[in-house]
Amino acid sequence: MQISSQGGQVVLPGFGAYCSAKFALEAMSEALSYEVGPLGIRVLIVEPGSFRTALLSGTMHRSPELDAYADTANATRAAAAAADGTQPGDPRKAATAIITALDAPDPPLRLALGADAVEAIRATHDQRGADLDAWEALSRSTALDA
Repeated sequence: MQISSQGGQVVLPGFGAYCSAKFALEAMSEALSYEVGPLGIRVLIVEPGSFRTALLSGTMHRSPELDAYADTANATRAAAAAADGTQPGDPRKAATAIITALDAPDPPLRLALGADAVEAIRATHDQRGADLDAWEALSRSTALDA
C-alpha cells in the first residue's frame, strides 16, 4: 500500500514539488503492480483528499510569497491555510476504507478517498480526455508515411 494523494493526479499552483513527488510515487507503484501482479502481490495506491490532519498546519514549509504569484500559488497557499482544521475528511473513516479495499477480493489499483478527491480526480481525467479527443487527429498525424 502506498499513501499518495489526490495530488498524485491533480496539480494545484504552489504545490508543484508535492504533486511531483506524488506523481512519481504513483508511476513507480503502478509499474510495481505490473511487475509483481503475476506473482500474486497486489498494490494499492491510496489517494486521499483533504482530511482533518496536521498536514496544512504550521509545520508545512512555506516559501516566501512573491507578488507575481498573487493569483496562483499565493491564492492556493491562502486557501490551504484557511482550510487547516476544517478539512472534511475523517482519518478514522479513511483507515476503515483502506482496510476494506485491502480485504476486497479484487481491490483497485487506486483508491480515491473523500468526495473532494473523487471530484478533483474525475475533473482532471475529464479534461485530459477532452484534450486527447480535441487533438487526436494531430496526434495521429505524426506516423511515418507508408
